[in-house]
Amino acid sequence: MEPVTLITERLVLRPFRASDADAVFAACQDPDIQRWTPVPSPYERGHAEDFTGRTSPDNWRGDIAYDFAVLTKGDGTLVGAMGLVRLERLHGPAHQAELGYWTVREQRRRGYTGEAARAVAEWAFTALGVERLEWCAEAGNEGSRAVALAAGFRMEGTDRARIVHRGTRRDAWRGALLPSDRGLPSATPYLPHLPARPSDEPSAV
Repeated sequence: MEPVTLITERLVLRPFRASDADAVFAACQDPDIQRWTPVPSPYERGHAEDFTGRTSPDNWRGDIAYDFAVLTKGDGTLVGAMGLVRLERLHGPAHQAELGYWTVREQRRRGYTGEAARAVAEWAFTALGVERLEWCAEAGNEGSRAVALAAGFRMEGTDRARIVHRGTRRDAWRGALLPSDRGLPSATPYLPHLPARPSDEPSAV
């Protein structure tokens, strides 16, 4: 994938650059980011340099993940990171991806991450042909869940032992956003399950 830049009312979403290492390093000192996301803990400067200078560009080139630095439009302050991940199912019949993100502590509760999520979802549906965009977070991550809801995701349940974090299995909340939720078409028709009416239920033998 050739890296792209997305623009919203207040934000610029662009691929990470090596020059973002200082801001990423500072952001990832936040205990909440280390608690709820898979970033290394403790988070060292070398981790930030490797992610911004090597891993993120390689992810774009290899269609492994599409990582965006989320920046304020005015002064270019880092708001957070957002990416489409688990792309192994994007190019098959599932046409599916997962949205992941973290937000700089000082930039929370301003609606920035929900705004960015809506932009990435729109791009995923219209430019990449995604037909199901998933969100997954460790159960209890209320901040991530609030962002997903603000972006239009519908909560679908709790998966037991889905996430391995710091050597233990954790339950995960799961949600999804479909093109039809945004009034967009889907190449593969969707046939939702409709609960049977009492008169449709089979008779006992």
